[in-house]
Amino acid sequence: MRGFNRAIIAGNLTRDPEVRYTVNKKAYAKLGIAVNSTWRNANGELQENVDYINATAWGATAETCGKYLKKGSPILIEGRIKTGSYDAKDGSGKRYTTEIYIDSMVMLGSGQGASGGGSSSGNNFGSFNPPSSDDFGSPIGDSGFGGGINPTSGLADNNNDNMSEDDIPF
Repeated sequence: MRGFNRAIIAGNLTRDPEVRYTVNKKAYAKLGIAVNSTWRNANGELQENVDYINATAWGATAETCGKYLKKGSPILIEGRIKTGSYDAKDGSGKRYTTEIYIDSMVMLGSGQGASGGGSSSGNNFGSFNPPSSDDFGSPIGDSGFGGGINPTSGLADNNNDNMSEDDIPF
């Protein structure tokens, strides 16, 4: 069986992108993304959590990250989860890594200012706020799904009157 490895996250950058180049002069950018989540526990009390996720962009997407993003910029990415390991420099054993290799991204925010990550007038960079439909910019990169992430594509028509048993995939 062939597996399926896709991750889509939205959050805020925890640091400025670190753009570097390989020996073959291919750009890559290391990103840290904070993803906030909230829920209510059994007592009805609001609980909060932040996950810190590392991501890597390559090529033109990496250069775009370095040019337009900065710490606090809201971003939505799609990519694949990549794991790896290395031996610690101090000889204390093996270290394991998990990150997302970015296939496409959308810079969220109002689009004002040079940062591409929103305006200085009222954006709350401390936590990710779900964007309105006006906040989505053009996707950058190719997700492998016919282009970048489009928040309105693939939405099903709730009128299933014409559906037959043959249309069900299982």
